[in-house]
Amino acid sequence: MLDFIKGEIVELNPASVVLEVNGLGYAIHISLNTYSTLSEKKAAKLYVYEAIREDAHLLFGFTEQRERSLFLHLISVSGVGANTARMILSSLTVSELETVISSGNSNVLKTVKGIGAKTAERIIIDLKDKIKLPEDIIGGEKIAMPMNQAANEAISALMMLGFNQAASQKVISKIVKDKPLSTVEEMIKMALKML
Repeated sequence: MLDFIKGEIVELNPASVVLEVNGLGYAIHISLNTYSTLSEKKAAKLYVYEAIREDAHLLFGFTEQRERSLFLHLISVSGVGANTARMILSSLTVSELETVISSGNSNVLKTVKGIGAKTAERIIIDLKDKIKLPEDIIGGEKIAMPMNQAANEAISALMMLGFNQAASQKVISKIVKDKPLSTVEEMIKMALKML
């Protein structure tokens, strides 16, 4: 099993990245947290999880082991697949998710698309004892970019996550109107709660 992949970033969008390693391009699914970390870099080291199914071999990548660990905990919960786990990690930061699970706040989990009351409760019951809050929680920096580009990237990411284009555009334009200085990551997080 692969543990990490280190290479040059050839292509990057809010839902995936292509890393080139010795002439091979690895397409890796990522969360918004990982996307925001990679957006200013030319190369990256991603800790990966390899999902092997009958119809596909998928790679999920994370810039830190803590996020991959949370992802593995999430997919161990009955009813939570890899894409749902990625959606949760795109809607909440690692620190926020750890706090939500340890405090037993299922209402926050229910705001994530595809997570109903039963699944939210199951995640908390199954993972409450496994998640330990770190003593130091460090916030990330915001990365500003031109609004049209940011809005287009946010819409593109939402479409890759399975939302239709019209709904994505409507929600993103409302977010741009209400909070014009939002980053791509912030727009997508807000949109996930609104869609």
